[in-house]
Amino acid sequence: MDRSKIIAIITGVISIMLAFAYLLLVTILDFRGEMLPAPQSQLPVSQPIQQFATANLTFPALRIYPQL
Repeated sequence: MDRSKIIAIITGVISIMLAFAYLLLVTILDFRGEMLPAPQSQLPVSQPIQQFATANLTFPALRIYPQL
């Protein structure tokens, strides 16, 4: 066998091994159960963000043209 065939076979074997390892990893992760998001009520909120979220924001009307 020439060198290019040996390299092609080795590359194919490595590729198949990586594919099986990926399938095994996905199967293991799938057995863990349903993925649920973190509860929102227990997440810490920083003070400035909380003040901004509860503030009553009123902005003055924008003037498109300057007064003449």
